[in-house]
Amino acid sequence: MAKDIIIKNAKVITMAEQNFENAYIMIKNGKIEYIGTDERKLEDGIEVFDASGLTAVPGFVDAHSHIGIFGDGIGWAGMDGNECTDPVTPELRAIDAINPFDRCFGEAIEGGVTTVVTGPGSANVIGGQFVAMKTFGKSVDEMAFKEPAALKCALGENPKNVYGNSKRTPQTRMATAAILRQAFIDAENYRNEMFSDKPPKRSLKNEILVKALNKEIPVKFHAHRADDIMTAIRIAKEFDLEYSLDHCTEGYLIPEQLKESGARIIVGPLVCERSKVELANLTIEAPSILHENGVEFALMTDNPVISDRYLQLCAQLISNAGLPREEALKSITINAAKAAFIEEYVGSLETGKDGDVLLFAGEPLDINSRLEAVFIEGNRVK
Repeated sequence: MAKDIIIKNAKVITMAEQNFENAYIMIKNGKIEYIGTDERKLEDGIEVFDASGLTAVPGFVDAHSHIGIFGDGIGWAGMDGNECTDPVTPELRAIDAINPFDRCFGEAIEGGVTTVVTGPGSANVIGGQFVAMKTFGKSVDEMAFKEPAALKCALGENPKNVYGNSKRTPQTRMATAAILRQAFIDAENYRNEMFSDKPPKRSLKNEILVKALNKEIPVKFHAHRADDIMTAIRIAKEFDLEYSLDHCTEGYLIPEQLKESGARIIVGPLVCERSKVELANLTIEAPSILHENGVEFALMTDNPVISDRYLQLCAQLISNAGLPREEALKSITINAAKAAFIEEYVGSLETGKDGDVLLFAGEPLDINSRLEAVFIEGNRVK
């Protein structure tokens, strides 16, 4: 439940146009009502938190995670992220599988992550629907604020590995692309028939694909290798989709193509092993190369590959690898929100946005800084 609170005397890094010293942040009904240096008049029932000596930043945003859907530490019983029986499952909804009591949500809060965009894995060519949600709550229904947040599609090795061993399609990258195209063509036909004299029988698969075709939801393309990234761009152009390129491991090899595409870019995980062939060119220098070439990007954990607790650490490490610290902070705040198409809700401290605030004793990407408090929609959760 949203809470009313005034955070006072904080140094505020808004990730917007203006920062403040000794500022006030007023949160009412879960939203930021005021931010600035003018003293706020106290009202009955409103709590005051003195943040003297602390630095306020927006709650961190993980633009691509599988938190809550691949249960941590419980093995097969909690593995609900991939329905490996059909390569086309757009009708699957993450909210029907997420366990809000997964300990990873508490760990995310400890690391300052207040928003996650989580959903199905990449076994299927079309895997299902992601949700944007807070990391605190007792049910997905109260934690989710945008559902569906995106439609997951996957290119590259994963669909081939899952279905190739069973002698089913897809066994090649050509087949993966063809399956994607046919699914969207079928959805186009379904959309056309919806307004005919004989509307089609209701199809959950086609309904969500039509939403993507209508740009009501974006598509998240899982793509590591440069050629897979270009296939995603090609298909997105063919069907005029709004989309993000997720992982984008070899994106640093084709920065001009990324800029020209207009796609939103989500990079990672970067602090991990090169566990498969398509990760051979993974490098932690990728973010700095993208930045040098004018490509805006977000950072992701791909939880459970990296715990959401360490999203901040990942940002620190890409900064150490050459990315300006401000850009590293953007990659887990405002740029992450933009890449996930949720910037109207989170990513910066601005009037009208969610009251998700972190208070650090020090600079937010200093390895020695301590996270003193976490607020989600005005509620102190740490």
